[in-house]
Amino acid sequence: MNEDFDVALLDEESSFHDARKNNYVNSYVFTKFDLLHKWLMRQTSRLGRSCICLGRLALVRRCVVFLLFLCLVFVLYSAYHLSSVRFNIILRGPRLDPSIHCSSTRENGLRLGSVMGSRSHASPGRTRIDAKVLLFAETQYSHLGRDIAELLVHNRLKYKLEVVGKSLPILTNVDKGKYGVIVFENMDRYLAMDKWNRELLDKYCRQYQVGIIGFMSPREESLIGAQLRGFPLHIHTNFKLKDAELKADSPVLRITRGGDVLWGPLPGNDWTVFSPNHSTYEPLAMGSIQAPEDSAAYGGLSSNAITVIRDCGEFDGIQRILFGSGLDFWLHRLLFLDAMSFLSHGRLSTSLQRYIQVDIDDIFVGQKGTRLTPSDVESIIDTQNRIRTIVPGFRFNMGYSGKFFNHGTDEENKGDEYLLQHANEFTWFGHMWSHQQPHLYENISLLEADMLLNKKFAIEHGIPTDSGYSVSPHHSGVYPVHEALYEMWKKLWNIHVTSTEEYPHLRPARLRRGFIHRGIMVLPRQTCGLYTHTIFIDKYPGGRSTLDSSIKGGELFQTIVFNRINIFMTHMSNYGNDRLALYTFEAATKFLQCWTNLQFQSISALQLAEKYFRMYPEESEPVWGNPCDDQRHMKIWSQNKTCDQLPRFLVLGPQKTGTTALYTFLSMHPAIVSNYPSPETFEEIQFFNGKNYYRGLDWYMNFFPVPKNSTAKFLFEKSATYFDGELVPRRVHALLPKAKLVIIIISPAKRAYSWYQHVRSHGDPTALNHTFYQVLTAGDAQSKALRDLRFRCLSPGMYAHHLDRWLLYFPPQQISVIDGEQVRLDPVTSMTKLQHFLKIRPIFDYSLHLRYDARKGFFCQVVNGDHTKCLGRSKGRHYPTMDSQSAKYLQSFYMTHNIALEKLLKRLGYPIPLWLEEDLSDRPVNNQAVEMPNSL
Repeated sequence: MNEDFDVALLDEESSFHDARKNNYVNSYVFTKFDLLHKWLMRQTSRLGRSCICLGRLALVRRCVVFLLFLCLVFVLYSAYHLSSVRFNIILRGPRLDPSIHCSSTRENGLRLGSVMGSRSHASPGRTRIDAKVLLFAETQYSHLGRDIAELLVHNRLKYKLEVVGKSLPILTNVDKGKYGVIVFENMDRYLAMDKWNRELLDKYCRQYQVGIIGFMSPREESLIGAQLRGFPLHIHTNFKLKDAELKADSPVLRITRGGDVLWGPLPGNDWTVFSPNHSTYEPLAMGSIQAPEDSAAYGGLSSNAITVIRDCGEFDGIQRILFGSGLDFWLHRLLFLDAMSFLSHGRLSTSLQRYIQVDIDDIFVGQKGTRLTPSDVESIIDTQNRIRTIVPGFRFNMGYSGKFFNHGTDEENKGDEYLLQHANEFTWFGHMWSHQQPHLYENISLLEADMLLNKKFAIEHGIPTDSGYSVSPHHSGVYPVHEALYEMWKKLWNIHVTSTEEYPHLRPARLRRGFIHRGIMVLPRQTCGLYTHTIFIDKYPGGRSTLDSSIKGGELFQTIVFNRINIFMTHMSNYGNDRLALYTFEAATKFLQCWTNLQFQSISALQLAEKYFRMYPEESEPVWGNPCDDQRHMKIWSQNKTCDQLPRFLVLGPQKTGTTALYTFLSMHPAIVSNYPSPETFEEIQFFNGKNYYRGLDWYMNFFPVPKNSTAKFLFEKSATYFDGELVPRRVHALLPKAKLVIIIISPAKRAYSWYQHVRSHGDPTALNHTFYQVLTAGDAQSKALRDLRFRCLSPGMYAHHLDRWLLYFPPQQISVIDGEQVRLDPVTSMTKLQHFLKIRPIFDYSLHLRYDARKGFFCQVVNGDHTKCLGRSKGRHYPTMDSQSAKYLQSFYMTHNIALEKLLKRLGYPIPLWLEEDLSDRPVNNQAVEMPNSL
């Protein structure tokens, strides 16, 4: 009975192979269902006639059962095909059309205005301004002010935010202007400025040829033809606009391209438009009023209204660019960057060159029905070739996990084979053989074995293995760093470059940065709104309109505009099914070509990384954050690690102030546990201030015991070199933002002399061959060794200067400044106060555990009830009295620093140490300053 159907299917299968060559998949599937339907109807008809003729009840029952069986077969067969992703695509209709039509792009790919795109705003003369923006905001939290600041940060432009007040910040530094552009979030604040400040600001702008950018704030009342105070310019407020266009020949345009119209309504209903009455003004952007029939109500204002206007400076010698709305309109963001570049004579410009790399993760990984077929691979190649006409050198970058090769349907397995047949069309990188996250491997041997399997697969299937680039599944092990991953990447794949979205955090994306660790360059990676589950347009969050908004001026568009180097993450499933990724990138590149003068290119990952760190060399040094502050980081951090293994407070130093004694007293406390000793630096780890920092977080955490079923222990470390390290406060705050800091200080003059005698006792040849006064007065002409010794003697004692740096990152409530002399004379009281600061309970009674040792001259630990255990022989050493010449020098040198320290301690609520009062009470003889070397 099934023979008719089987034969018919075989015939139809043959016709399908011919149809598939011509992409007639729709006809095949529907023909298959039609054939099945007709066959079932024939069988039903035959059975029905037999049942009627025989008329037997038993046979009727059998017929009914058989009919039900046939129905079940039909339902199951239909369910299989209807659940197939491939069939869903057929029902969804044609693929998305990535066509972008713009009048400013010729059919042959050449751009109108391409010469304009090479324009530089740089002044031929020497400009005496810094590349920094002065931003006047309404408040620190105002919407537009925050948008402007975020845009500047995204484009790595320096700025100073000043809340509008009664006075101006200092605008000059010697003969140079400190700011290249002045920006007013609310232009009314500039217009209403008092006469003194207005004249001062205008004089600065004229003298240093600095321009002003102003935004017209929304108004509750509607104004028609209101004149701006003191200017031949009228405004009209509270309009709804549509159809934006730019003055294509404006010299302001650099990133932005004119010559086209952005059809449709513009965001907001409170636009301000301009009517000039002087030749100094020229339009930069225009829009149409949405209700031109009401033009009489607008005072006869033309429907073609000026929304951004340039003041050429003919009226009062100052160039300005005024915006009739904020930055919610994406085109204004581009114009704002161009305005800053133009008004700063190119000092606040960003490059027009953009580099693009699109990674396709999870090649061969995916459930049946979501993978690639041969026709999908062909579409990838075709789209790649079209994108390459805009982005020279462009190739999709395939990341593969070999374990899942040929794990799809028959058609998808053919897609896997077809992809490998065209492997030379793409670039490739190793993912992981089993797609497992590297931090989950129990040991490094298992990780190595997994990587070797993927490499073997690549070699057997002709995939190149020398790209020097790799990406870890779910970014595991890249950041937070899993050292085993970096080790195996270097050993097995010779990896030099990777990328991640997680450094320093996933969001906000504008803050993603790069770093270098273990010789591997880590680049920031971007997203385009497509993930493993984003495979159908009707399932895209927000639908087609949201995706198009991202492409046409939205998040994806701005990501490419604001980042000189773009590495995008996508997944294999985005390229089959609805092929959303192909639509997204082809449409985005075309839209960028319409509205920008950016020049696109694709280069190898290694070249990309080298270029990135030439652009941003300051990013090469990593800043290790605390994984426990980010849930996403916790999920991709090794399971055998815990943040309870990080210290809860630090003793910072500086050196020779009593840090070792304080460390010893703290270690006596039963609830306080110090780090394990280092074979190189003894009780000090010296992680945050030197080369050890580049060894990574794992190295640091290995110095601390893992808590056993309790977190009650107070872990701490003491490194006396932390206090005056320039990079240390930022590094400490990134890793230990909630840690408490203990700083111990003594007279800076005494500390300097103690350091000199310390290195002298350790055989330092420079100290042995020079007197203390010679060290203090060493000038620039002296040897580097002598200048370095002078620096180490004097710099740590500039207490207020270094404390200010720590206070930039930590609130005063987390900092305790201890008088080192008080610790020496009365350690019991000092340690009791410190326990209260650290919130340690119960209080440890140090009076039972410390005793003064007359022979050593300081307090020592009581052991065995009656004996004392003191610090080593190097502690408490008696030095010769400092010579008077050096004492006078130090008194004068530290005077301003000690005055600043006194003010700082009073502000923080600390008592003034006795030694500080004494240092401030004495003055050099006859109040004459001692002559100082040029610098430290």
